[in-house]
Amino acid sequence: MADARASSASSAASPTFDEVFCGLLPRLYRRAVMLAGSRQSAEDVVHEAYLKLAARPQRFLAHPEPYAYAFTAVLSVARDAYRKDRRQVLVDGMEGVEEAGPGGGAGAVPGASGGWDGGVERRQAEIEAVRLLGKLSHRQAGIVILVDLDGYTIDQAAKIMKVHRGTAARHRARALDRLRAYLVESEHGQAGR
Repeated sequence: MADARASSASSAASPTFDEVFCGLLPRLYRRAVMLAGSRQSAEDVVHEAYLKLAARPQRFLAHPEPYAYAFTAVLSVARDAYRKDRRQVLVDGMEGVEEAGPGGGAGAVPGASGGWDGGVERRQAEIEAVRLLGKLSHRQAGIVILVDLDGYTIDQAAKIMKVHRGTAARHRARALDRLRAYLVESEHGQAGR
């Protein structure tokens, strides 16, 4: 009887796989959107990462930094999904979809009237960040997210991504150079209008 109480007390003290993973969900979803490009794709990526990690929950729970471990799984799944999508053969576009163009749906309201401002600027910045990160390789995007958005050092990010520190630094430097070039290019495009 005393052994049963002791084991139930120790299980109550240590969080379960689902509790830890669910605690990380908001942060993982935000990062997955940056990697996958859309909310629906991000949900699929996080779900696949969950299934991948749930196969060996003890590894996830034993890791000193569960977010880093989960982020690595999310990055891996996003990269695999991207590779799979690239191999798919495109079929003729559907009517109505082509006319709207990318981002031409109900969510794209650049000059919306009405005075509602709550979060619009932030949302536009997030959309622009997703667009720019989509132009990078998954490793480059992963390093930028870990270092510049999540606040890890280059050494920590290299360890999370399982690459040498120099490789991580090189990926980040190339990513930042590409992002600067895209920004300069878009500024020149807007100035020419």
